[in-house]
Amino acid sequence: MNISAPVKAAALAHAQAELPREACGLVVVVAGQQIYWPCRNIFEAPEGDDSSNGFTIDPADFCGAEDSGEVVAWFHSHPTTPPEPSDLDRASCELSGVPWLIVNPRTLAWAELAPCGYQQPLLGRQWLWGVADCWTLGRDWYRLEMGVVLPEFERPATLAEFEKNPLFEHHWQEAGFERVAISDLQYGDALLMAIGNQRLNHLGIYVGDQRFVHHQMGHLSSRDLYDQYWQNATGLALRLQR
Repeated sequence: MNISAPVKAAALAHAQAELPREACGLVVVVAGQQIYWPCRNIFEAPEGDDSSNGFTIDPADFCGAEDSGEVVAWFHSHPTTPPEPSDLDRASCELSGVPWLIVNPRTLAWAELAPCGYQQPLLGRQWLWGVADCWTLGRDWYRLEMGVVLPEFERPATLAEFEKNPLFEHHWQEAGFERVAISDLQYGDALLMAIGNQRLNHLGIYVGDQRFVHHQMGHLSSRDLYDQYWQNATGLALRLQR
């Protein structure tokens, strides 16, 4: 996509002003002209991770941009790494449906990215709320392994909001599941768990041989032993009705 020089200059200035944090913004067409729309980065690192790398556009800023014109591109910075898109950048770009611009504000190097049908691997993906989390992995697993497309539910803007009121325990019937006994698990059964919380805030999928796949906050998605720890954390076992 052809982004005007003034827009790129404004985005770069924003990225340099936000150092050492990542900056984020949008390219918006207003009255036939491209403008740069700086956004607040409300990214929250997972507990135990003191990294400042990552970005989440403030929903209020995004709504303001959409109300003012047409969002035609997303922007963010890589303050400490080259601007080449990460796996999470590629997955997020697919969700956005528009091209992305990335800059390193120190080296002034740029990269561009466009939606191309990229699919993250099921195992080994990084965690990011709303982009690559346990529900995202569950939806991808059922689509790729069982040919079933589960509904997507609108997530709260932040993980903290979700922890107060997890979605899973409210929507599993709507998603086409029925409750089964944990002692009678079969391949493809969903496991709703409570991790560090009294509410069911985590999803795993049983894949047989006492193993399950899941994507825990702050970890890579993985295939793990469904041992006593995870069994104790499980509040509901669910089977997809077919």
